[in-house]
Amino acid sequence: MAEHTGERVPTVVVDDVHIHYQVNGGRTGRGGATAALRRIVARGPSPGVREVHAVKGVSFVAYKGEAIGLIGSNGSGKSTLLKAVAGLLPPSGGTVFTRGQPSLLGVNAALMGDLSGERNVVLGGLAMGMSRQQVQERYDGIVEFSGINDRGDFISLPMRTYSSGMGARLRFSIAAAKSHDVLLIDEALATGDATFQRRSRQRIEELRAEAGTVFLVSHSNTTITSTCDRALWLEGGRLRMDGPAREVVAAYEAFTRG
Repeated sequence: MAEHTGERVPTVVVDDVHIHYQVNGGRTGRGGATAALRRIVARGPSPGVREVHAVKGVSFVAYKGEAIGLIGSNGSGKSTLLKAVAGLLPPSGGTVFTRGQPSLLGVNAALMGDLSGERNVVLGGLAMGMSRQQVQERYDGIVEFSGINDRGDFISLPMRTYSSGMGARLRFSIAAAKSHDVLLIDEALATGDATFQRRSRQRIEELRAEAGTVFLVSHSNTTITSTCDRALWLEGGRLRMDGPAREVVAAYEAFTRG
């Protein structure tokens, strides 16, 4: 009913979310396995391990049809927050609600380096929830969209032979071949050429119209302002600003200059 009455439909609700994780900042040295076993038995903490409070009390509501950019300095919590929305990283405090199943697309999305691009299209499509028949039907379109074969038959070569840009384009093309309630994109558009970026922005518009909400993490402010209508600025794990993309990007640029 909400769609027909013009009411805004929430797709993601992030309520006072905190995320902690541990990083190993020390050397294990020789005998590390034996020492680790002793600590497990003693239930003691590992030396050199520190806890990072990566996201600190972030709250926002995302709505159907929005494209939302996440901006901020390195280590500000953008990718960590995206993983929490995707359900890959449980919050240590607060709650994340999502409508449907979020799909996270990142530069390091788990495609298999030793398999050909062709095999990875099939496996990636299945992992995105497509049936084998759907993958077959959309295969040619995925390869064409990615531009992998524009300069040779690269789709038949192992993924480990691809440049980072080629891999990122193929990952995005696989994810963009179906509709998503919530699509989370982490830096996947940064390495494409101008033609691919233009196609990607058009496809993101189509995804928004079809079903969902798109989140985009990018260090390119131009990509954020040209692709997104809204932006969230995280700094030091806190939500510093939430508003129209151009206004938020302008405030962030002023902050980084000053």
